[in-house]
Amino acid sequence: MSAATIGLPEILAAVMVLALNAYVLTGGADFGGGVWDLLARGPRRAAQRELIASQIGPIWEANHVWLILVVVLLFTAFPAAFATLGVVLHVPLSLMLVGIVLRGSSFVFRSYGARDDATQQRWGRVFAMASVITPLLLGIIVGTIASGAAGGAAERLATTRDATFVSVFVAPWLSPFPLAMGALALAMFAFLAAVYLALAADDDVLREDFRRRALGAAAAIFVSAFGGLAVAHVMAPRVTGVLIGSRAIVFQLATGLAAIAALWAVWTRRLRLARIAAALQVSLILWGWVLVQYPFIVPPVHGVRDSAAPRVTLELLLGALAGGALILFPALGYLFRTFAAERRGR
Repeated sequence: MSAATIGLPEILAAVMVLALNAYVLTGGADFGGGVWDLLARGPRRAAQRELIASQIGPIWEANHVWLILVVVLLFTAFPAAFATLGVVLHVPLSLMLVGIVLRGSSFVFRSYGARDDATQQRWGRVFAMASVITPLLLGIIVGTIASGAAGGAAERLATTRDATFVSVFVAPWLSPFPLAMGALALAMFAFLAAVYLALAADDDVLREDFRRRALGAAAAIFVSAFGGLAVAHVMAPRVTGVLIGSRAIVFQLATGLAAIAALWAVWTRRLRLARIAAALQVSLILWGWVLVQYPFIVPPVHGVRDSAAPRVTLELLLGALAGGALILFPALGYLFRTFAAERRGR
C-alpha cells in the first residue's frame, strides 16, 4: 500500500503490532525465564533460578502494559474484529489469561511467601508450568488467526445451522498449524530469555549455562519454524503462499540474516550483539505474521478498514495515545533505570 493511501486504521493497526512487539521482547522474555526455571538442573540450579528471579522482578508486571495496550486498541479501533476473536477464541484466550494470573501470583507467593522447601517447590512448579503454557497459547492464537481458521469459524457460526461447539470453538485452534505456532512462540521466548540471562550473569560458569541454553533454543526455533512451514503447506496454504511469494523475499532474507547473526553472536560469546540480533530476529518473525494476513485483522472476514471504528473514534484514540505516551515512556524509563541501578549496586 502506498503512503498516500495509508489512513488512521492502518496507523492504529501498526501501533497495535508495535505494542505486541514490545510485549514479546519484554514479557515474552519473562515467560522464557519461567521455561528455564522449570528446566533448571545440576549443581547450579539454585543459582540459575536466583538469576532468573532477579531479572524478572520487580519490573516484570510493568511489561503487561503492552498487552493491555494491544487489547484496548483492538476493542476500540477494531470492535468487529475484537468481537469475533472474543467469541471464536474465547477458550484459548481465557486459558491464556488464567496462565498470566497464575504465573504472576505464583511468582509473588514464591518470592515473598513461606520459605520452606515444600511451599517453594509448589509455587515454583505453578510458576514454571504457567510460563510454558501461556506462550504456547499465545502462539496458538496467532496461528489460528493467521491461517484464517478463526475467521472461518466465525463464518460457520453465522451461516451454518449445524455448527457445533467443537467445530467452532475448539477445532480451529486445536489443529496442527496453530500448535506448531505455539511451539515456535515458546522457542522464541526461551531463546530471548537465555540470551538476556547470559548477558546478565556475573558468573562465567552461569553465563555459559545460559549460553548453551540459548543455542538449544535457537535450534528449537529452526525446527519449529520449518516444521510449521511444512504443516502450513498442507493445512494453511495461504500462509505459505505469502511467505514464499515474491513480495516476501526481502523480508525472509532479513529474518534469515538476523537469525544467523544471533546464532553467530551467541556461539562466539558476543552477548551484547546477540541480544540485539535475537530481538531483531524475533521481531521480524512477528512482523511476518502481519505480512501473512495483511490487509486483514481477522482473515478473511475483517479487514483493517472495514472493521475499523468511526473516524471520530479513531481520531480521539490517536490523540489519547499521543497524550498517554508522554506519561508512559518517561515512567517506564524511570522504572527501568531505577531497578537497573539497584541491580548494579548489589
